Amino acid sequence: MNPTSPTSLHPVRRLRAVDAAQLQSLAELLIDCVDGDASVSFMHPLPLEQALAFWRKVADGVARGERALMVVEDAQGIVGTVQLVLDQPDNQPHRADLAKMLVHRRARRQGLGALLMQAAEQAARDSGKTLLVLDTSSPEAERLYERSGWQRSGTIPGYALLPRGGFCDTTYFYRTLAP
Repeated sequence: MNPTSPTSLHPVRRLRAVDAAQLQSLAELLIDCVDGDASVSFMHPLPLEQALAFWRKVADGVARGERALMVVEDAQGIVGTVQLVLDQPDNQPHRADLAKMLVHRRARRQGLGALLMQAAEQAARDSGKTLLVLDTSSPEAERLYERSGWQRSGTIPGYALLPRGGFCDTTYFYRTLAP
C-alpha cells in the first residue's frame, strides 16, 4: 500500500451519525491497528464482526450525544479517529475521557495524531468540558500526548494484554483545558 500523503487527507470532522460505509471503514481501521499490535482492548486476530459490533455501540453513543467521534479520511476511507466519552457520572460533569485514538498504519507519522488531539480538545471545550483523561500503552503515543501539553499521572504495570499476548503497562494522562 502507498502511504497517504498529507495533501490527500480530508480535514478532521466530527460525525454526528455513523452510516454503514463509515462503520465498515472504522472496523477496518480498528483491525489494522490490532494487526499492527496496538493495545486497544482487542486481541489478535480481530474478526470483522467483532470490530463492527464495537463500532455499532460507539455509533449508538454518538447518536445519543454520549460520545463525540472525530475522523480523518483519505480516498480509501477513514485513516484516523478519536472519541470523547462525554457521558460521565453526576459528580464529574466537567470531565471527558479521550478514547480509541487510532491511525491507520498507511497514514502514520504525518501529524494525524496531533490533528485528532486538537479536534478532540476543541470538541471537549465546545461541550463545556475542562478536564480530559486518557490511558495508553504506546511509547509513541506518550510522546505525542506530552508534546500536546498532557500531563503524565502514573503508570500501572501489567495493566492489559498486548494483542498477541503478554502483559503491557498502561500510562494515564490528563489535560486541563481553558474554557
